[in-house]
Amino acid sequence: MSIQSKLIEDMKSAMKSGDKQRVGTIRMVISQMKYLRIDKKADLSQDEEISVLLNAAKKRKEAIELYEKGNRQDLRDVEAQELEIISAYLPQQLSDDEVKKIVNKIIQDIGATNIKDMGKVMSIVMKELKGKADGRKVQELVRSELL
Repeated sequence: MSIQSKLIEDMKSAMKSGDKQRVGTIRMVISQMKYLRIDKKADLSQDEEISVLLNAAKKRKEAIELYEKGNRQDLRDVEAQELEIISAYLPQQLSDDEVKKIVNKIIQDIGATNIKDMGKVMSIVMKELKGKADGRKVQELVRSELL
């Protein structure tokens, strides 16, 4: 079952239970997937569906930070609930130790020795960890390993 199919099923059940927050969030994600499918003029792959979810999650995280800085707890809470709903459809996130092992293995495989090789390392690491780890954390780990 594709992620989009799961979203549609979950939206139906949320509508029946009257969970307006969940319905709205899922509807927004489905809409973004439909727009991408129309632009692409083909069905979405699972990686593309995950990319839509990651993009939506990233927007929520950024909004949460801004609302915290602006002391808007009410709006921050709404964004946090939406992030929680979206995160449920993302692949299981890897722990920092697991990410560090993958980063170290890739650094050894390509022979990276200093910070100048960070771009090469990041491109390979992000392809392997797409959707499984936060990009900021990965970047920090790669930077610390190459320094």
